[in-house]
Amino acid sequence: MTIEKNKKMNKGEVTLIERVANEMFLIKIKVAADFEPRAGQFVSILCDNHTMRRPFSIMNFLDGEISILFKKKGDGTAYIANLNVGDTVDFIGPMGNGFQCVSEKTLCVGAGVGVAPVYYLKKVLGENARLIAGFQNSNEIPACLQDEIDFISTDDGSFGAHGSIIDYLDAQINEYKPERICVCGPHIVLKLVAEKAKAHGIPCEVAMEKTMACSIGVCRGCVVTLNRSGKIDNASVCKDGPVFLGEEIVW
Repeated sequence: MTIEKNKKMNKGEVTLIERVANEMFLIKIKVAADFEPRAGQFVSILCDNHTMRRPFSIMNFLDGEISILFKKKGDGTAYIANLNVGDTVDFIGPMGNGFQCVSEKTLCVGAGVGVAPVYYLKKVLGENARLIAGFQNSNEIPACLQDEIDFISTDDGSFGAHGSIIDYLDAQINEYKPERICVCGPHIVLKLVAEKAKAHGIPCEVAMEKTMACSIGVCRGCVVTLNRSGKIDNASVCKDGPVFLGEEIVW
């Protein structure tokens, strides 16, 4: 049996937990020395009295700690939000396939909590990347990231540019001239960014957000349809993704 190995069972210690925006929290967890995540990968956290773990993108990895940005939505995330420094977290990870992290000039696009994995990608790529992000309003902008984002838009105009981040994508592409675009956010944002990238002839990687149960590709509850060179296939976001080529997704 190799399931336990594939699950990458881990336990870590909470070193920080704080609210950074409206119902949005940042948690940092000290992990084992051999933990080596890639931008775009995720971890699944065991929540008290819940059978299914909760998956979260890794927002950063620094000095042996992973950072996770999440919104409190239900009992599972409420449990995590109520953890204290020093508590032990049971999780599996790093899981899934991350961004390619090639040395190309990259435009990183985030929407809402989806800013987390593309922020990590920007940290990995350094000066070879620009991070832009869109939020509903100023209350949804994580305080820990506000100064780290190169361009911000809000739907209501309460901070930064007024409107969706999609409204400014053409201008950002024309100004920055990226060789690759990487994006994470709601389905409609992924679709529109992938379409914009295709129109500009730029390769695009999308980090899919899907409800996951098993996180290891067994339950098939997070399936997306792909078109690879005319061949239609189904893939699990948790195992085959969460990062896919935008041109391959059947939107």
